[in-house]
Amino acid sequence: MQLRYAFRLYPDAAQQAALARAFGCARVVFNDAVRAREDARKARQPFPTAGQLSTCLITEAKRTPERAWLGEVSAVVLQQSLRDAEKAYRNFFASIKGTRKGPRMGPPRFKSRKDARQSIRFTANARWNITGGRLNLPKIGAVKVKWSRTLPTTPSSVTVVKDAAGRYFASFVIDTDPAADQARMLETDRTIGIDLGLTHFAVLSDGTKIDSPRFLRRAEKKLKKAQRELSRKQKGSRNRAKARLKVARAHAKVADARREFHHQLSTKLISENQGIGVEDLPVAGLARTKLAKSVHDAGWSAFLSMLEYKAARYGRTLVRIRRFEPTSQTCSTCGVKDGPKPLNVREWTCSTCGTVHDRDHNAAINVKTAAGLAVSACGAPVRPGAIPAQREETGSHGFPTEPRAA
Repeated sequence: MQLRYAFRLYPDAAQQAALARAFGCARVVFNDAVRAREDARKARQPFPTAGQLSTCLITEAKRTPERAWLGEVSAVVLQQSLRDAEKAYRNFFASIKGTRKGPRMGPPRFKSRKDARQSIRFTANARWNITGGRLNLPKIGAVKVKWSRTLPTTPSSVTVVKDAAGRYFASFVIDTDPAADQARMLETDRTIGIDLGLTHFAVLSDGTKIDSPRFLRRAEKKLKKAQRELSRKQKGSRNRAKARLKVARAHAKVADARREFHHQLSTKLISENQGIGVEDLPVAGLARTKLAKSVHDAGWSAFLSMLEYKAARYGRTLVRIRRFEPTSQTCSTCGVKDGPKPLNVREWTCSTCGTVHDRDHNAAINVKTAAGLAVSACGAPVRPGAIPAQREETGSHGFPTEPRAA
């Protein structure tokens, strides 16, 4: 299993200039590769292979006066840029054929020097190393690294990234052994269901409620002031560049705080529970409603992604139930569907058994049951049975009896 370990870099002025050259050269090679393939497509010719592109865009280009400066950076950086272009085309064609898992990918676009994120990648062939606590990169030098933790094994590659806030990071790819990670994790037989929301970030089936930090909402005043100052600066001026950097740093601070919260909570849940049930939320659809800002501020998709890869790493079970499961409408005590309720109803009483439910806690219990993680008194797993429809629901609305696939 491959994981990434990211650390903050602090290059000096000369190293920043060398990194800027490397970013620029990698960007030019990527754009040349996209242009060559687009020209071949318009001419109805076969796409040039990766080997042909490497020969004409790197080897031969270095011998010309127009591209002689490509020799100022490591050749591995240029080769990896070509591989990135090739991978982008593979993902695009797989999306067209419908064989790619995940969101659809568009055709590769040209990169710009004004892109918020610039990156280069060094593989083992580049002969980079870590000596004396510094990261030695070819034709760049020994860069200072802020080591926040120890690398478990020798990395196979490193990607140097410059983000929109002007910060530099080194992202190492580590090959880990899932068996060793699972051996370090304490065994437990606990299972939990999670109901994600906006009032509380998460409500667990055991009754625990985790407040939503609302990092973006808390920083809105500062962000508003920084954005207003940016809008008043003249385009193309140095003051505007400084104001843009100030806005980017404010947003980066919010994103870092949210990511840290997600990591701490997901690690805690994975370490304490053997099985976790969550709901497959329609985040893309909710992000087009009036709740869009709050939905993005919560960051449900990122949190669920962390739960997924940590469960795979440590041998835990993560079950996603379908989004059409009526977890907020079903009584967790008797199993009767009590009908839809507006969002302002936080407590309700079951019309059949009379149980008073907290809306989110009841939903978390139903998520756990629907995921097959609940157990009966004899220890057998419990799956939700057929729920009888109430009289006014039976065939009166013209809806399909089976929920449509997402």
